[in-house]
Amino acid sequence: MAAEDLQQLRELVEFLKANGIAEFDMERTDLKVRLKFAGLQPSTGVDASSLSNLASAIAAQGAAQVVPVAVPAALPSVQAAAGQASAPPVAAPAGGAAAAEAGPEAGAHIVKSPIVGTFYDAPSPDADPFVKVGDRVSTGQVLCIVEAMKLMNEIESDFSGEVVKVYVKTGQPVEYGQALFAIK
Repeated sequence: MAAEDLQQLRELVEFLKANGIAEFDMERTDLKVRLKFAGLQPSTGVDASSLSNLASAIAAQGAAQVVPVAVPAALPSVQAAAGQASAPPVAAPAGGAAAAEAGPEAGAHIVKSPIVGTFYDAPSPDADPFVKVGDRVSTGQVLCIVEAMKLMNEIESDFSGEVVKVYVKTGQPVEYGQALFAIK
């Protein structure tokens, strides 16, 4: 990476932190950048026009596909549609937290996919699912399999409780960080 590119990346990181943006994806023909800030404390708000201006400036420099994703840390349930060519900028809605808390998974622990791959709820097509809604699970118990590059990766629960929601169906592709299960 050239010194100029490294400096631009540093400026981008500072801009994202200053505006409380928790995730940012950018892809050029020769470079792919994905930034996620853990525990980021969001500012009072993200100025959508400055985020769009930043995305346009970066895209103009290298014909990049830029998908800015504004996800304040206070709203972790917002899922980014990053990596899709037609994905527009996504900003967390101001009043969306109350609507997200209305379902049965309100206050539940969310088990997310640690990798990109294909979700399978059972060890084989004719077997029973590892877990279903209403099942009690313990920490370390296998919840599902995510196949990535012909490798079957068992996804274990990192929380004990009752499965209240399964977000994906067997055979469905999943992204890194996508919600798989809600456990209370």
